Amino acid sequence: MSEHTHEPSSTHADDGARQPSADTTQWSTFEKSEPPKPTPLIDDGDTSTKPNDEDVLAHDMQSSLAQLDPLMLRPRTSSIVLCVVFAAAFVAIAAALYWLGVRTADGQTFEDLAIINYSSIMPSWLSFGHLQSPIIIGVALAFGVAAFVIAALRKRWWLIGQLAVYSAVCFAAAKLLKPYLPRPLLVYVESSTNNSAPSGHTMLAAAAGLVLLCAVPHAWRAACAVVSTLCTIAVGVSVVYDQWHRPSDVLMAIFITGGLMMLTLACTRTSGMDRPGDRVSSPSIQLIATALITLGLCAVAYGAYVIWQVEPGLDAAAGWAASGACSATTALIFGCAAFVNGMVLMMRQLTAAPLTKLGLIGAPPAPPKAK
Repeated sequence: MSEHTHEPSSTHADDGARQPSADTTQWSTFEKSEPPKPTPLIDDGDTSTKPNDEDVLAHDMQSSLAQLDPLMLRPRTSSIVLCVVFAAAFVAIAAALYWLGVRTADGQTFEDLAIINYSSIMPSWLSFGHLQSPIIIGVALAFGVAAFVIAALRKRWWLIGQLAVYSAVCFAAAKLLKPYLPRPLLVYVESSTNNSAPSGHTMLAAAAGLVLLCAVPHAWRAACAVVSTLCTIAVGVSVVYDQWHRPSDVLMAIFITGGLMMLTLACTRTSGMDRPGDRVSSPSIQLIATALITLGLCAVAYGAYVIWQVEPGLDAAAGWAASGACSATTALIFGCAAFVNGMVLMMRQLTAAPLTKLGLIGAPPAPPKAK
């Protein structure tokens, strides 16, 4: 009688022992072929913030992939180190440009010859229609709004935070550096003696282009890099043509924005990267980045060569050096804009879509081990 009485409870206990708890349910993409069951969450009574089954499933998949390969949620350490190194190099180049253009007599003479004679020596189309502040600001704002909207539609929340901080730091740098950087009067100049470095208009245009470049999916990055380069060149050349800024002001602005973007890319994590299923190599990025970097370095080398040629005439501010100063200025602006955009394009692809051991559909076959 007692055995018959306790038999049902024993049966229920065995059934309970055979049924796994819902909290221990795990899903692995590479171990089970049947559709996974979403992990139920504890009901706290607030249904408005309760995620749906799709969000829970995506979170479980992300956690599973992160355990298999940490690169699914962060870039390679080497890519992060490269971003920091390039950032330091760009900032150092900006400081060197300021020193050479502002703190040396030959630099001040070179820039004075360039800014005074640029509009009379260079072709009129380099004025780009004499771009005014409302046009530059409007285009930059359009780029920025488009970048944040695209990042939001892609649900790249960490990326939105990165770009917001980057934009704020660029704005602060443009406002704070110009009043505090000294400009000693070493030689007589016909242009203004007040400090104008760095160029705020060029920083605005360059930063807006880089923000758009980093916000779009990989299929559009190469095209946006070209657009960003052309926009930076147009604004940089036009402000020299209209005598708003000296050459070093424009070049400093380009390298400062590039250096700050490299630091931003070094902080890439999780949703600041491409989705795991979208990480593919891009021939367009490889071609455009290589072309921009190579052409940029060639233009910079040509500009440096022209400066070396006209350097003997800078001591006396010789008129024959004006043409070379204007040509070198144009080459340096073109080259630096192309080089910085090409480098940012390259590092954005490396940090957003690192090549992982999982590949696209699974780990590649391991080579046979030698016995």
